[in-house]
Amino acid sequence: MAELGLNDHHQNEVINYMRFARSKRGLRLKTVDSCFQDLKDSRLVEDTFTIDEVTDILDGLQTVVHSEVESELINTAYTNVLLLRQIFSQAEKWYLKLQTDISELENRDLLEQIAEFEQSEFTASNKKPNPELVKPKLTPLHDGASELLQKEIARLQEENEKLRSRLKRIEAQATSALDEKSKLEKVVRDLEIAQGDQKHNTTQDLSELESGMADLKYQLEKTLKDSTENQKSLEENLVSTKHDLLKVQDQLAMAEKELEKKFQQTAAYRNMKEILSKKNEQIKELRKKLTKYEPDD
Repeated sequence: MAELGLNDHHQNEVINYMRFARSKRGLRLKTVDSCFQDLKDSRLVEDTFTIDEVTDILDGLQTVVHSEVESELINTAYTNVLLLRQIFSQAEKWYLKLQTDISELENRDLLEQIAEFEQSEFTASNKKPNPELVKPKLTPLHDGASELLQKEIARLQEENEKLRSRLKRIEAQATSALDEKSKLEKVVRDLEIAQGDQKHNTTQDLSELESGMADLKYQLEKTLKDSTENQKSLEENLVSTKHDLLKVQDQLAMAEKELEKKFQQTAAYRNMKEILSKKNEQIKELRKKLTKYEPDD
């Protein structure tokens, strides 16, 4: 680190500004000197002056010098504001908020340190400006940029680690899901086998029911033809048959619920449900056919 506690780049920027300030200060001093010289050349042409004349000469000189000094102080203040504006603008590009301590501007120790630094830089060594470091505009604040980039890199690395951990968890979940899928496929195969057996049993029940209904129809037709005297008995048999039919329907409904519970959330469940629906339709058709042979009240 250099004498001002800054890195080489920033210290060279300070030196460039001090060189600019020295140049402006030199011009103003020459202007003040010229004011006195003009006074000597224009007013001090006589050997003796009265008090009023001397007072008038000094008042005129005071006015000119006061104007020059005031103009220089104002220009210096505005120049410093422009310099701060450049620095703050660069800081804002990196979303930084710089702060200044106005009280430090009157720190005598620091002011003497700056004076010594200026003396060593411009008087003793007579250093010349490095053309590579003298630029018309301030460059971006590299230290701030580097710090921000380091923070961004650290953030990205942390995020990368989180993503890796998440990927491992997802891989573990995927493996578990595949195992679960294999188990479910085995269950589905077992259910399909059970569905085939149940389908066979249901088909057999339907065949037996259809056969029984056909026999009942034959008996009913025969009874109607034989004699109307057996109407009451036939009606009783018909009622009993209806009860049996309702009982069979209840059994079929219970079987449907059992199958629905057993095959729930599987393709086999949907297929079985369709089969049961068809069975119900067939039973309804049988009932319609049976109704045609019921005697009118």
